[in-house]
Amino acid sequence: MIETTPAAAGQAPRTARVTELRVPVIQVSHLHKTYQTARGELTLFRDLNLQVEAGEMVAIVGQSGAGKSTLLHILGALDAPSAGTVYCASTNVATLTPRKAAAFRNREIGYVWQFHYLLPEFTALENVALPLLARGTRKQEALAAAANWMREVGLEDRGEHRPGELSGGEQQRVALARALVSNPRLLLADEPTGDLDEVTAGRVFDLIARLHAHHGLTSILVTHNMDLAARCTRALRLEGGQLAALATTPQMGHSAGQI
Repeated sequence: MIETTPAAAGQAPRTARVTELRVPVIQVSHLHKTYQTARGELTLFRDLNLQVEAGEMVAIVGQSGAGKSTLLHILGALDAPSAGTVYCASTNVATLTPRKAAAFRNREIGYVWQFHYLLPEFTALENVALPLLARGTRKQEALAAAANWMREVGLEDRGEHRPGELSGGEQQRVALARALVSNPRLLLADEPTGDLDEVTAGRVFDLIARLHAHHGLTSILVTHNMDLAARCTRALRLEGGQLAALATTPQMGHSAGQI
C-alpha cells in the first residue's frame, strides 16, 4: 500500500488541483543520509527538514559535494534516506518498493537533468512520448500527447529530428517536454541550464518558469546560477547537511529571443 498523510486522506482526484493547495507537496522531516566509505561513515544530511507548498518554485544552491543532487534523488524516489520521513505528493517515498517507486516516478515526477539524456536512435517526438509508452499508453495516443508538448516548448517543427540534429537549447526543451508529458505534480530539475551558454540558459529558464505557472506545477531546481535562483519563489542553501533560507530578490522577468 502507498502510505498517505492524514491530511491527504479523502483528497479529491488530481483533476481538482486547487484542493491540493492545503497539503504541502513536499514534507521532509528529520532526514538523515549516511554512506559507508573506505574512511568510515560519511554523513551527508543531519536532521534536515523541508516543506514545499503547491505552486512554489524553489531553488537549492550550494557547493559541489554538498548533496544537492542526492536530495533531489531522495525526493524523487531514486534514493532512500537513512532515517527520517519524506512525503512527496502525499506519498511516503521512503516506504516504496522499487516497483512502486518506479510507478510513482512515472506518475508524479518530472525530471530534467544537466545533460538531456535523450535517446539518440529515436526522434525528438518519440523521446517525449517514452514516459507514456512505458506506462502502457497506446502509441498513437502517446505520440499525440508528445506532439502537444513539442508545441508547448516551441519545437513543433522539430519532432522528426534526432537529438544530434538539435542545438543544446533545443535538446533541453525536448527534455523538458519529456519530463512534463505525463502531467506530473512535481518538477525536479538538476542544473537544467548548466551545459548552456548564459543567454540560452536564461531562455530555457524562462520556458521552465512559464510552464511552471501555466500548468500549476511545483518545482525544485538545483542550480549554481544565483541570478536564476533569485528568480524563484525562494532559494535555499544546502550546507553542512542542513538547508537554510537564502536572501534573494525575486526577478521574474523574461529574456528576449529564441533558444
